[in-house]
Amino acid sequence: MDRLWFLEIFWRVVFFLRASVSSLPTRVSQQLVICLSHLYLVSQEEMREMREQPIDPQAEQEIINSIQEVYYSNDSFDMVQHELEKLPPELNLQELEEYRDQLKRQQAAVKLCQDGKCFMMSLPGSRQLSISKEDFTEASLGLLANQRRRHLLTGLLKSLRTIKTLVTVQEEDYPGAIQLCLECQKAASTFKHYSCIRYVKIPATTEQLDVALSKTCKHFDVSHYTRVQLAYTLLEKTQTAMDQLHMHFTQAIHNTVFQVVLGYVELCAGNADTKFQKMQYKDLCTHITQDSYVPCLSDLCKALWEVMLSYHRTMQWHEEQDNEEPPPTTDTEEAVVDHSYVKKKLEHGLTRIWQEVQLKVKAYLLGTDMSNFKYDDFIVVLDVISRLMQVGEEFCGSKSELLQESIKRQSVNYFKNYHRTRLEELRMFLENETWELCPVKSNFNIAQLHEFKFMGQSRSPSVSPSRQVLSSQDQVLSSKDQEVLSLFQHFSQEGNPFERHIDNKDEETEDVLASNGYESDELEKCVYQDYDSDSDVPDELKQDYVDEQTGDVPLKSASRETLRSRKKSDYSLNKGSNAPILTNTTLNVIRLVGKYIQMMNILKPIAFDVIHCVSQLFDYYLYAVYTFFGRNDMYESSGPGLISSRLRTTLNRIQESSSIVHSGPGEDRKEKVPSPHLSQLVVLTASETLYGLAQRVVATESLVFLAEQFEFLQSHLDTMMPAAKKPFLQQFYSQTVSTASELRKPIYWVVAAKALDYEQMLLLMAGVKWDIREIMSQHNVYVDVLLKEFEEFNKRLGDVSRHVRVPLPVSNVLWEHCIRLANRTLVEGYGNVKKCSNEGRALMQLDFQQFLMKLEKLTDMRPIPDKDFVETYIKAYYLTENDMEQFIKNHREYSMKQLANLVNVCLGSHINKKARQKLLAAIDDIDRPKR
Repeated sequence: MDRLWFLEIFWRVVFFLRASVSSLPTRVSQQLVICLSHLYLVSQEEMREMREQPIDPQAEQEIINSIQEVYYSNDSFDMVQHELEKLPPELNLQELEEYRDQLKRQQAAVKLCQDGKCFMMSLPGSRQLSISKEDFTEASLGLLANQRRRHLLTGLLKSLRTIKTLVTVQEEDYPGAIQLCLECQKAASTFKHYSCIRYVKIPATTEQLDVALSKTCKHFDVSHYTRVQLAYTLLEKTQTAMDQLHMHFTQAIHNTVFQVVLGYVELCAGNADTKFQKMQYKDLCTHITQDSYVPCLSDLCKALWEVMLSYHRTMQWHEEQDNEEPPPTTDTEEAVVDHSYVKKKLEHGLTRIWQEVQLKVKAYLLGTDMSNFKYDDFIVVLDVISRLMQVGEEFCGSKSELLQESIKRQSVNYFKNYHRTRLEELRMFLENETWELCPVKSNFNIAQLHEFKFMGQSRSPSVSPSRQVLSSQDQVLSSKDQEVLSLFQHFSQEGNPFERHIDNKDEETEDVLASNGYESDELEKCVYQDYDSDSDVPDELKQDYVDEQTGDVPLKSASRETLRSRKKSDYSLNKGSNAPILTNTTLNVIRLVGKYIQMMNILKPIAFDVIHCVSQLFDYYLYAVYTFFGRNDMYESSGPGLISSRLRTTLNRIQESSSIVHSGPGEDRKEKVPSPHLSQLVVLTASETLYGLAQRVVATESLVFLAEQFEFLQSHLDTMMPAAKKPFLQQFYSQTVSTASELRKPIYWVVAAKALDYEQMLLLMAGVKWDIREIMSQHNVYVDVLLKEFEEFNKRLGDVSRHVRVPLPVSNVLWEHCIRLANRTLVEGYGNVKKCSNEGRALMQLDFQQFLMKLEKLTDMRPIPDKDFVETYIKAYYLTENDMEQFIKNHREYSMKQLANLVNVCLGSHINKKARQKLLAAIDDIDRPKR
């Protein structure tokens, strides 16, 4: 019976601990069963010893009397449960053993009574036998049996708890695992008497902890890392943890980049039977295709960012621990050493990890030839690397020399090929350009173009420098620049600085073209408003006119009628009101400049190369406009001062530069761009269109507009340019950009030279009789013919203005050229006179004054150009011999023919033949150096 009872308790305990046993290793479970069996045999041996002890009736009676009454209640009473509930929270081995011995004695006494050994001592007669059996024997002895069971179960439970302590480790509870291991070691030494102890081994906690430490390198978790560090502290291996941590970070970088690149290579290779997994990382990078290059680089940097962010957060964790618990000062020397070691190790690890990142990205960058990449793709590459260098700057204060050197090498190679292609495209654009007006809005400025959005300018360039305002888009860009000042703060919890977002918002907001070529509301407002109010007159028109060339101010201001007519002409006759004049080619050049500057802005080491190429774009455009519309040897030679020495130097430099080559073979022709040719669709010989004046205006003023945009960009370019190269930029602006407006003179001179029939005027002047003897009151017919030519010119100029706005500076240059040519034609006609009297001189003055009076009603030019040129020549007829000689020396603006004719005409009136020979000799001396 005892055996069956004990086996019942044994299996109840086994089922009770089933959950724990099932989670244990198989070998440990086997040892647990062995241990329980051992305990069962020990208990059986103890019971046999108790039965063999001698019997004392009096003592046995006292033992029976000490049994509690609760055991006599009924047969359903659970004695085992009762004894278990009586156990105190904290068990005392000695007290339990004493209580166990007491229960054993009670059990033995009850057992003896059950066998009949004490029956005669306790009952007077047989009548009480059945009552005693029911009330005492069954109840009391059952109680004692339960008590015995409780005692054995308590001892068994204690042993099982000890064994469980040796083998149970909660998942990822590393500090708890270490603590349990320490307890296991103590328990193993304490309970050596259990035969199963030698089969129980302490788990390999150190290896598991190292694996757990490696997990923090990619996805840092505060609670996880805290448990790992506490576990290493319990093991007293803090320094070892730091050494292992840096090794894991280095390995994580290598594994990360290899897996990212391998994934793209295998994806693009398809079913190719190439063992990419066995390749070195550097060789693997050479198998990246052009289409997958950018997304792979983006994913590569995103993965590396996660590793660096984990390291950054690791350092933050240690800094926060230092702030919460200051470094030990009075503790053990070992703790102080550990704290100092951890701090220095983490600081030195920053540079080491960033260097490893640079090496991996450098190998990727140099593994592919990017010279033929699309511009947008290459800009993304530059942007990603620029952002990565910003990460390095924030991560450890590094200037990222390895990345700069590698991306500079690729950029120079790419940009050289890209610029050569763009120049060829520019030549194609220019040769197919018909120089039609590209209709843009009046408030157009380059900041509205996509290519300049990156600048986030505080000012936007416009047609007039005085109309520069801060746009809301620029403000948004400025705020965006400020948001990314600290990438580790901005993306600490979520997001990634290398995420590629496709945003079409900018494309939707770029609205620079006028819907119908002009803005009708503004045009209508300008045509029909009241011009009698001075408030409608621009301030610059209220001021006295100042000649652009001489700086002279006339004696009287322009009349209100003139101002009104000018303003009406400026708005009602000019398409697009005051919108800038530019062509599609100009817009493309501006966009291209924006792309170049964007490259330079992202990668400053190639700033000089980029700016040099930007200057070549401007040079090529300027030279094309000059060769198309301004180069005409016949008219250039006859136009005094048309091309300044500075402009001439610039044109010669461009012509001889390495970027432009003219017709003819050359060894290095492939490195140069041929000079463009004007499209056959552009007609410059029709008199009714003023010899292509509209096309000339569009071409010239688009160049001037382009120069204005370059002027606006100068400050930005100057900040990008290396200090040693800034003189190049300054020279480019002072000698090239500033000369753009000077091309107006040679280009519009060609129009002015053909617009009026100057030859007809010379013929009419040749038929006039100048050696008259009486004062004339009526001017000659050639004056009326000349004025009629000017009226016709003004009319055709108005016709052109209806199609293309003719800016005031252009109108002034045209009128100036025409008037100068007319005045010089007058001098030429007067110089052809063979005979002339004083009355004839007076007639010349009358004719010229009549011409001036009528001309001033047609033009606002003040003073009339070359007015003194004509008057001085006419008055020279009255000079004496000595004054005439001085006049010849001082007035080199007249031709030798005109001076000689002046001397010949004066012969006989107040100059003799000897004086004539002397004066002609002086003229010859002046002309000799020119031969």
